[in-house]
Amino acid sequence: MSSHLPTLRQLTFLLALAEHGSFSRAAEAAHVTQPTLSAGIKELETILGATLVERGARGAALTPAGEAAVARARIVLTEAEDLVHVARAAGEPLSGPFRLGVIPTIAPFLLPKALPSLREHYPKLELFLREDLTHRLVEALKDRRLDAALIALPYDAPGIETTGLLEDEFLFAATPDHRLAKVDKLNPAMLADEPLLLLEDGHCLRDHALAVCSASKPDTNDARSDFAATSLHTLVQMVKSGLGATLLPKLAIDAGLADRLDLAIRPFDPPVAGREIGVAWRKGSAREHEARMLADAVREALKG
Repeated sequence: MSSHLPTLRQLTFLLALAEHGSFSRAAEAAHVTQPTLSAGIKELETILGATLVERGARGAALTPAGEAAVARARIVLTEAEDLVHVARAAGEPLSGPFRLGVIPTIAPFLLPKALPSLREHYPKLELFLREDLTHRLVEALKDRRLDAALIALPYDAPGIETTGLLEDEFLFAATPDHRLAKVDKLNPAMLADEPLLLLEDGHCLRDHALAVCSASKPDTNDARSDFAATSLHTLVQMVKSGLGATLLPKLAIDAGLADRLDLAIRPFDPPVAGREIGVAWRKGSAREHEARMLADAVREALKG
């Protein structure tokens, strides 16, 4: 092995500098002194034969060579992490750190059921959770900043593979005096002239709800344009205030989302499939087997 190759430590220093833009903040993030980090960067520049960083009074800026090196350094460090994960998983899967993303319309309703079971079956698992919108979680999967994510399916994303956990049906929610609150057999066609309160753009649940509405009345958008909620908790409060009706996932209702709010919660007849909840991971990921194991564990926890 050549001694003229960068070390993982030097590459870590470079990524910290790229992220923080100054030697002092990068050194703090890397848990080393500033002279140590500065020396590591200088050694890396000597090995690569190129100036990677322009040093100035306002901080540190990457040169074009530095930008290219950062891109490669991310890949090298991720592959090194994968090596550790593969070796660990071969002996004891789902032990050690596992970075799991989850969308906001799933996290507070599914995790309380799933996490205790995961801890029981995999006591050495160190789960790091990140809540965010689907498109950002998928980007994090592709960039190898997440190992898996709980998202709503279907979601078309090249390079991402998924497995389903459960079907989550939609329920109709309104105040008790709403015209549809006491209908014997509620069906989506009855929503044709009903402007619904929905989540703001960016939430997949909004798209799934609009799909139900458009199935009964094609080429229309039955969402109110003057009101859009940022979360399901906000959405049910808007309904309680009499601003309109909405569609809510059964998973959230079963978890107590609308408890003590005096709302009429009605199922459709027949039931309307709102979304499928599943686990996603990067195609070719060294942690695919563990992602599938995690999906199996969550699936079993939800049956209990």
